Amino acid sequence: MRTPHVVVVMGVAGTGKTTIGPLLAAGLGVPYAEGDDFHPPANIAKMSAGTPLDDDDRWPWLDAIGAWAHGRAGLGGVVSSSALKRSYRDRLRSAAPDIVFVHLTGDRELIEDRMSHRQGHFMPTTLLDSQFATLHPLQADEAGVAVDVSGTPEEITARALAALDGLDGSAQPTS
Repeated sequence: MRTPHVVVVMGVAGTGKTTIGPLLAAGLGVPYAEGDDFHPPANIAKMSAGTPLDDDDRWPWLDAIGAWAHGRAGLGGVVSSSALKRSYRDRLRSAAPDIVFVHLTGDRELIEDRMSHRQGHFMPTTLLDSQFATLHPLQADEAGVAVDVSGTPEEITARALAALDGLDGSAQPTS
């Protein structure tokens, strides 16, 4: 039996990490951790005020997610994290080398529309441009898959599960 991976569901704000993450975890039979819960209060206050985080803000957050992923090594789990830059993903991999990324992708208009309809989230749509500007898509040497976010949460999750099943160890991002 294959050891379950720790999967990081990544992407810009509004791609559905918080929706798809738990569905993916259920499909894999592993626990889910909400990446936003690892943010210190100062980060949430900064984003709520419409100010993008800088790298100094993100390092402790990424380290906390990495520690959770490390603790799930060999057990499996799913955690959400924007993980927008390669350096952020490298930081996560330094704590948990065998993590796999599911990059939720979609066009800006769809994502902005979804963000504008969600309630009770601290991330305003005004920060979406900075998210896209920061984004470094998965590279060929990174273990992970890219999954389009069009369709229902169930359709997106099914695509993610199929893409993860298709990972053959070559670490090539796929759609």
